[in-house]
Amino acid sequence: MERLCGPELPFWVANQTIHTDRPDLPVCFQLSVLSWLPCIYLWAVSPVYLFFLHRNNKGYIMMSIMNRFKTVFGLALWIVSWVDLFYTFHELQQGHTQAPIYFVTPLVVGMTMLLATFLIQFERLHGVQSSGVLFIFWFLSLLCAIVPFRSKILQASSQSEVADKLRFATFYFYFSLVVFELILCCFNEKPPLFSSTVTDPNPCPESTAGFLSTMTFWWFTSMAVKGYKMPLEAKDLWSLNKRDSSLLVVPQLLREWEKEQAKATREPIPSSQAVYSKPPPEGANNHVGGFAADESGPEEVEVLLSKQNAAPRQPSFLWALVKAFGPYFLIGSAYKLLQDLITFVNPQLLRLLISFTEQKGVPEWWGYALAFLMFFTAFLQTLILHQHFQYCFVTGMRLRTAIIGAIYRKSLIITNAAKRSSTVGEIVNLMSVDAQRFMDLTTFLNMLWSAPLQIILALYFLWQNLGPSVLAGVAVMVLLIPLNAAIAMKTRAYQVEQMQYKDARIKLMSEILNGIKVLKLYAWENSFKEKVLAIRQKELDVLRKTAYLGALSTMAWTSAPFLVALTTFAVYVTVDENNVLDAERAFVSLSLFNILRFPLNMLPQVISSIVQASVSLKRIQHFLSHDELNPDSVERKNISSDYSVTVVNGKFTWGKEDSPALHNINLMVSQGSLVAVVGHVGSGKSSLIAALLGEMEKLEGDVAVRGSVAYVPQQAWIQNATLRDNILFGKPFNEQRYRCVLEACALTPDLEVLPGGDTTEIGEKGINLSGGQRQRVSLARALYSEADVYLLDDPLSAVDANVAKHIFDNLIGPQGALGGKTRILVTHGISFLPQVDNIVVVVEGRVTEMGSYQELLKQNGAFAEFLRNYSIEDIIEEDEATATMPSVEDLIEDEELFPEDALSNHADMVDNEPVVNETKRQFIRQISVISGDSEAARLRSVRRHVCTQRKHPEPPLEKKQPAGPGKLIQTETSETGRVKMKVFLEYAKAVGLLLSVIICFLYGCQSAAAIGANIWLSQWTNDALQNQTQERLNIRVGVYAALGIAQGVLVMISSFTLAMGNIGAARKLHANLLDNKFRTPQSFFDTTPIGRVINRFSKDIYVIDEALPSTVLMFLGTFFTSLSTMIVIVSSTPVFAVVIAPLAFIYIFVQRFYVATSRQLKRLESVSRSPIYSHFSETVTGSSSIRAYNRHSAFVLMSDMRVDDNQKSYYPGIVSNRWLGVRIEFIGNCIVLFAALFAVIGKDRLNPGLVGLSVSYALLVTMSLNWMVRMTSDLESNIVAVERVKEYSETKTEAPWEVEDKKPDSDWPSQGNVEFQDYSVRYREGLDLVLRNLTLSVKGGEKIGIVGRTGAGKSSMTLCLFRLLEAASGDITIDGVKISEIGLHDLRSKLTIIPQVTQRTARQLQYIRRCVSKLERNLKSSESLYFVVVPQQEPVLFSGSLRMNLDPFGRYSDEEVWKALEHSHLRKFVSNQPASLELECSEGGENLSVGQRQLLCLARALLRKTRILILDEATAAIDLETDDLIQSTIRTQFEDCTVFTIAHRLNTIMDYTRVLVLDKGQIAEFDTPSNLISQRGIFYGMVKDAGLAQ
Repeated sequence: MERLCGPELPFWVANQTIHTDRPDLPVCFQLSVLSWLPCIYLWAVSPVYLFFLHRNNKGYIMMSIMNRFKTVFGLALWIVSWVDLFYTFHELQQGHTQAPIYFVTPLVVGMTMLLATFLIQFERLHGVQSSGVLFIFWFLSLLCAIVPFRSKILQASSQSEVADKLRFATFYFYFSLVVFELILCCFNEKPPLFSSTVTDPNPCPESTAGFLSTMTFWWFTSMAVKGYKMPLEAKDLWSLNKRDSSLLVVPQLLREWEKEQAKATREPIPSSQAVYSKPPPEGANNHVGGFAADESGPEEVEVLLSKQNAAPRQPSFLWALVKAFGPYFLIGSAYKLLQDLITFVNPQLLRLLISFTEQKGVPEWWGYALAFLMFFTAFLQTLILHQHFQYCFVTGMRLRTAIIGAIYRKSLIITNAAKRSSTVGEIVNLMSVDAQRFMDLTTFLNMLWSAPLQIILALYFLWQNLGPSVLAGVAVMVLLIPLNAAIAMKTRAYQVEQMQYKDARIKLMSEILNGIKVLKLYAWENSFKEKVLAIRQKELDVLRKTAYLGALSTMAWTSAPFLVALTTFAVYVTVDENNVLDAERAFVSLSLFNILRFPLNMLPQVISSIVQASVSLKRIQHFLSHDELNPDSVERKNISSDYSVTVVNGKFTWGKEDSPALHNINLMVSQGSLVAVVGHVGSGKSSLIAALLGEMEKLEGDVAVRGSVAYVPQQAWIQNATLRDNILFGKPFNEQRYRCVLEACALTPDLEVLPGGDTTEIGEKGINLSGGQRQRVSLARALYSEADVYLLDDPLSAVDANVAKHIFDNLIGPQGALGGKTRILVTHGISFLPQVDNIVVVVEGRVTEMGSYQELLKQNGAFAEFLRNYSIEDIIEEDEATATMPSVEDLIEDEELFPEDALSNHADMVDNEPVVNETKRQFIRQISVISGDSEAARLRSVRRHVCTQRKHPEPPLEKKQPAGPGKLIQTETSETGRVKMKVFLEYAKAVGLLLSVIICFLYGCQSAAAIGANIWLSQWTNDALQNQTQERLNIRVGVYAALGIAQGVLVMISSFTLAMGNIGAARKLHANLLDNKFRTPQSFFDTTPIGRVINRFSKDIYVIDEALPSTVLMFLGTFFTSLSTMIVIVSSTPVFAVVIAPLAFIYIFVQRFYVATSRQLKRLESVSRSPIYSHFSETVTGSSSIRAYNRHSAFVLMSDMRVDDNQKSYYPGIVSNRWLGVRIEFIGNCIVLFAALFAVIGKDRLNPGLVGLSVSYALLVTMSLNWMVRMTSDLESNIVAVERVKEYSETKTEAPWEVEDKKPDSDWPSQGNVEFQDYSVRYREGLDLVLRNLTLSVKGGEKIGIVGRTGAGKSSMTLCLFRLLEAASGDITIDGVKISEIGLHDLRSKLTIIPQVTQRTARQLQYIRRCVSKLERNLKSSESLYFVVVPQQEPVLFSGSLRMNLDPFGRYSDEEVWKALEHSHLRKFVSNQPASLELECSEGGENLSVGQRQLLCLARALLRKTRILILDEATAAIDLETDDLIQSTIRTQFEDCTVFTIAHRLNTIMDYTRVLVLDKGQIAEFDTPSNLISQRGIFYGMVKDAGLAQ
């Protein structure tokens, strides 16, 4: 330095700088170090920064006035610097030789200013709106210029005149330019041209935020303010940054995952040979990624290993994640490293502060400098820490998006065998819980390397402080590690176990909610409730064990720093008599031990998070490695041949392990022909269709389908969307074609009655459509898709005979809209067979016969036999259909098919007032054309050729509605505003009020013990000043140890008590929710999507089980820590109390802003989460349809949109935490500043022990203040789960299950007499009556047929018998007992219903009621109303054994069960199964055919064998054979029972005792069939129409 500055200018003079009250730095130091520091920084950073800008070009920013100023100032600075340089040269010429530093510094500074000016322009050209690099440069320049600024003024004031006028002037000119540059740097440039922020309606301000704003998260303030003023809504949320959206994130992960899979398959295992698979066809979306053809899909040729050899190496999903998201995450890690290093500055400053208070006569400014330095390092640490967290959280968010995206894409293409191993519930769990775990882990993942680093650094400084004694402390730490490892291992085992129970519970709940109506009708609630509670009990047992371990580990980790301190201090003072524990040593060590506490605390948590995430990783990896459907199993090429569909030697199975379902299939379907597939139940008809779709595993043979495919599944799949969207299914809207489709599918009349026309929203699973309507919508979707090949899996079974005929003629048949297309139709309807081109007969998975109708009859094989048995019944039905079928010409002439008397069917809906409102009359006229599948309503549809030739009167496609389109499913409400105190109280009650008080008291005691130990330590260190160290040594160590151990024990007891309370609360809340849901009336389930109820049982219960307890634990911990800090600081420096008030005010102010916003964001996030899962489960159920129509990529897009919507509310949530953190920690840093300042001011009065105590406590407080607000908010957010569970635990319940004092006798009803006395019923308060004043009496053993037009009230009678509808007036009496007085279970267990596949009548009736009531409401007010519709009554089975499905309570012996199976014709099937009665039924009974499920329902009825049987005999999706079996069984087995049959086919009730004819909800006729026919009334008319009478 001397060579640079010369001998006159010394580099450092101690007396001038440190040991003086007016310090100043020497000129040489100012010119070298202070001038070069900013320059070195800029030159070091520039290369990296330029490379970064080159890679991330955001576009070009127009030159603005501000930019011009920046550039001009930059050039001016360069000129100023070089003026100095040239002046030095000028002096040289004058003979004044200056030191070399005067040449070097201006040159270096000038060059740097040129670089800065270049950067200003380079940034503008690359679209940088605000520069962090330059901000730091100008800030450093200003900071370094402040010293010379003061120094020059001091010199000038001490001398009479300024010696070096020019340099004096240029410096101040330089200083003011730097200040201007810094100020300009704080403002933003405009966004680059053509950037997305310009086009986005609500862009995220982050993308345009300046450097300062980004560092302090100031850009978030606008949302915090808005959220405080009023509850945030979805529309207030900013758009998601493009870099975080599914569009970019998911493909990123999938690319890496595919590389991994390719790598795994490429590594051959010694014994196996490799085979090449075909690359997927161009642009085909069949691999998980679903990339468009132009994106980098999987490798062109993938090497696969042949199956028979050893399994290949598993592809690593973890490695794929690391490669996709690692680089971004590393930026966060860099911040973390910086923060870790800065952490250790403050203990060193504390050492200096304590030694400052010990010394006498040192300059005051030392203390102030130290106080402010402590403040600045802490503040810098805050900024860096939160940048690190931001990077980590964003990584976590991207991980979640990517994982959900990958799982969704995979679920669309897994094989059926794989689907069986992962139920919908399990996959939803992968998306919700497992993806969440990854997200949580990323936050603290850096602790894996950061914790050891902090521990090593802390130990290094401790060694310097206390020498080898530290080793004693290290030994204690090392000893604690195995204990915690053991705890972590055990916790992991419990975690896995608990996940299994949770999966099982959610799966069971999902099935229960899907089949809730069956449970109600059979009175099976208790059995299933016990099943759920049994699983729940196991789950809670595991939770309790986890809590025991948790309490133990909490104690270990709270006590760890204390034990380490105790052993270290004890060893230090006892090893050597000269070792004195003074304040400096004790408190610096203590603050280092406190730094140690965080990594030591975090390490086990991170390890257990990693453990949990590894479980999740395995689950996700297992799912993503499932077999996929082979896209090439069906050739889809447009091969020019006469055959549209060919199967050669096909052999197919549902799963690789299963036996083949179809053998030796040879099928050639010529183009444009109609082929019918017939066969018994379970013979493999649907499997054949599945094989053609590529849904089955092809073992042998070749399948080719030419052209595009449309598929109509047996059970129609309907999306939760508008009716029009369901039909268009992504195709563009073409009005002409759309109308023709509606006509052909007989949907036009339905549109008139739907509240919003074709814009009516259809509920989940098509809940507000009847079975027939659903099937017709499914057919309409197929017809609209204009495909080449139509695969129709028994679509005519769900509709009545005449509608089936209409659809066949107008749509499927030779003259229908699909004429000329290739159609493969699975059917049970014999009447259509003569019109088809070819018939394929399937028997036990083989094609036994094939040919035209006539050819097969001639062959006289199985088909002819089948026909002979079943033609008679079908011919009758055929007549019934044709009798009511007017010709096309009639239809054209008579546009209004329903004359005025159509009103008579529905007059019960009109008020009895003489003047009927005209609108109501028109409306009722529309209703008469409702979806009465059994009426001629359908027949207004006119055939295709008519549709194109002649304009039909157009039905209203979209009706204008008073309020919103026909909403059925109400949007999920999210509470707004503060969480009410009542909710906290409810939770405290669930925990137990006394227990809650005890818990708080224990926490108070534990804090008191901790404070006591530290105050004792401060007293101990003061012994050093009085030289009394040795005398009191034992007592000092003993008391210190006692206090510390007491604290540890109290911690353990308090965490343990808390855990017990929380588990008790979780049990209580779940039990109440479950109990209420079983007792909720059926109407609730019809208007609430199942996903929403499941969400309460999964996500919200998970929060109450796991998240809430840990939040409460943390909240109590941080609250008491903050409190004790304040107590300690105030007691040592009372003047500090003055500062508490303003700081507390700011703290509460910030907290209120934060909590209001954050809580609402959490609520929005949880509401936007449900659609992801409900759309997902909808997709999984309809995956075969989605694949058939090739709509894969559209659905992927829809799922991505939902995920992005969810992340839109999640992202501001994490930023709000950062925003809060920066502000709260600033308050904490102020506390440090004031504690240090007051210590400096009161230096003379305070002993070093107290200074050390108060400042080391202040250093601690930042963390706990921050966590306290966070926990307050988390507590509010998590307590929302309690609120949501409470909401669903308090919905209105139905009547009690059992009424003790009104219990009927055990053999009741012994006769089976049923009496209706003046009975009326309505569906809901305020609606018209459905049944009016019914009075009738039925004797035991009578067989009663109930008939009537649609909407006459037939099904309502059955609902009334079971009390699913409660009486409005009158009574029903069974064997002298009024059913309204006894418990529901006592009643329902004594009645039996055999629901047939689709019970539509009740639904249509409901529908009419709703429409009219809606009309009435709308005439009175314009508020929108929604429908409540009784859901479809399919034969519901639950997953479990066959025996459980027949007899869930285990009341019957095996012998009785076998007998019931024999009578229901299932004995042969069941006895052939290896598991016989223990045969596992899969979810929804999907491994049985629909017919077999139907027969199982019959077996249930036979087993119960009650005196009263209700048979709701709608058209069934079973073949005639099964139908016959059911009819004959009922006649023989229920001979002495009272039977009520709701008849649709009159021939089944012609031999009944009496027939009840209902009309407008009243009894029109009631007598024997023969008498009624002779009376020639309504019944006679119906019989005549059906062709059963002349």
